[in-house]
Amino acid sequence: MKMPRARHDRSRSRSESSELDHRRKKRRYDDEEYDKRQSRRDRSSERLNRRDGSYSRDQSSHYHSRHSSRHRSRSHSLDRFHSNHASRHNSHSSSSRRRHRHRKQKRRSYRHRRRSSYDSSDSQGRESGGDKGQKIKDDEDGHLVYTEGDILQARYEVVSTLGEGTFGKVIEVKDKQRNSDHVALKIIKNVEKYREAAKLEIIVLEKLREKDPTGKKLCVQMLDWFDYHGHMCLSFNMLGLSVFDFLKENNYIPYDLDQVRHISYQLCYAVQFLHENHLTHTDLKPENILFVNSDYDVSFNSKKKRDERNIRNTDIQLIDFGSATFDHEHHSTIVSTRHYRAPEVILELGWSQPCDVWSIGCIMFELYTGYTLFQTHDNKEHLAMMERILGNLPYRMTKKTKKQRYFSSSGKVRDADRNWYVRDNCKPLSRYLKDPNNSDHQELFDLIDKMLTYEPSDRITLRQAQRHPFLAQFYTSSRDRSHLLDDLSGAANERPPSNGAPLGGIPIGPRSELFLSRNFSSLARMCLPYVYLRRVPMWGRILCMSTLRWPGSDTSIIFCTT
Repeated sequence: MKMPRARHDRSRSRSESSELDHRRKKRRYDDEEYDKRQSRRDRSSERLNRRDGSYSRDQSSHYHSRHSSRHRSRSHSLDRFHSNHASRHNSHSSSSRRRHRHRKQKRRSYRHRRRSSYDSSDSQGRESGGDKGQKIKDDEDGHLVYTEGDILQARYEVVSTLGEGTFGKVIEVKDKQRNSDHVALKIIKNVEKYREAAKLEIIVLEKLREKDPTGKKLCVQMLDWFDYHGHMCLSFNMLGLSVFDFLKENNYIPYDLDQVRHISYQLCYAVQFLHENHLTHTDLKPENILFVNSDYDVSFNSKKKRDERNIRNTDIQLIDFGSATFDHEHHSTIVSTRHYRAPEVILELGWSQPCDVWSIGCIMFELYTGYTLFQTHDNKEHLAMMERILGNLPYRMTKKTKKQRYFSSSGKVRDADRNWYVRDNCKPLSRYLKDPNNSDHQELFDLIDKMLTYEPSDRITLRQAQRHPFLAQFYTSSRDRSHLLDDLSGAANERPPSNGAPLGGIPIGPRSELFLSRNFSSLARMCLPYVYLRRVPMWGRILCMSTLRWPGSDTSIIFCTT
């Protein structure tokens, strides 16, 4: 019977052969672990010697202490000198050790009194910092401890907790300086790294507010910020649920195609605004896309025999700029949440704004299907999923990356065929289509495919994405609803040419003779609110929100579709 290798080696080391025993001892003396053990033995023996009253030496004289017996045997007088000196030293050192212990205890008690007095004065100072009678405490994780009714900064009254994350908490408060309006207050942990990240987020939000003071670009607007006893606090308008939370509470029933279209367009529009200002968001995901109002209707699906929530208004705003990075700033090696991370980030090839486009493609897929495209937490498995769904990665990327261990010599992900999860749960992108014969579904997946292009330089830009057939109706209607009115209302007082043709009118189609006038009426919005308008086909929305002018005619007609 063949013994295990480790046991066989150990049994051989116990051999009575002097040659083998000599080798074992030699290896032992050369072993680094043996040196450490021997050093520890020397230190412990030295401590025992000092305790017994023998001659005391510092740690640098270990070698001398090991051989001191040899020197004492050479000369009896020298040994007597050592013993006499040791006894004197022991009596002297014992008293000095007592004095040292006494001084050490005094220092400890002094430090304790100083710390307790500092804590009491600090708590008094924090308590007197605008919130009299209210103690300021943090929990063990650095979160601010508060209760309902607490007043922060002599302005914000705590109502309830809205959410919690690694960065801190978001609470609902009443703003006493704004007629007790309810606002969301983001309270950052009293931890240095989160505090510094919050300061960077404030810089980004102030930059965006400077570029977009009215908030038309669909990025959340910061109302105020302050430092509350080490907690950075940022206030925002109250918004609804996130796109992810609504999906989760609706049992992951996907959004319908028109809702996917509208949310996707707004997301592209908002992120393009960041890119135009040399910013990359780097953390786009459904959790960071919030509905302005998440009210919904409930309907019963008789086919699937279940209740389904239908959100009334799909207007969104983009949040969480804590990881946003300017083009000129240092770019961290790893960014983005795992499921929405671009291949150039995984392979550490450097990243820029195209990594946001990849994330948007993953988000659009999730809105359409109700589940994530790349459900994994491992780099190699993530790449194997990409290869299975989107095809082989470019040879250039596989050879340029430092992560060569992920790939075979042919440039394919190593052992991808052995991964049963990838093999059983992933398929080519086009096979996820719900209705392959529907042109709208085909256009959606064509856009997703262009957003999930491996090479960042070949990936579609967000400006191009807005012109894509899937989103073009919003772009040609001058960026949907409020954007349509905002962009064209400035020409409301312009007089049309004498021939009756609209000044700078927008054609309904590429070769259409019907134009949208720049003179808009609020009558259409009163006749048909947007809540119901979104259920009308796009051409109907344009007609009901606009004034049409026939070329060569002075007649204007307002269409109110019902």
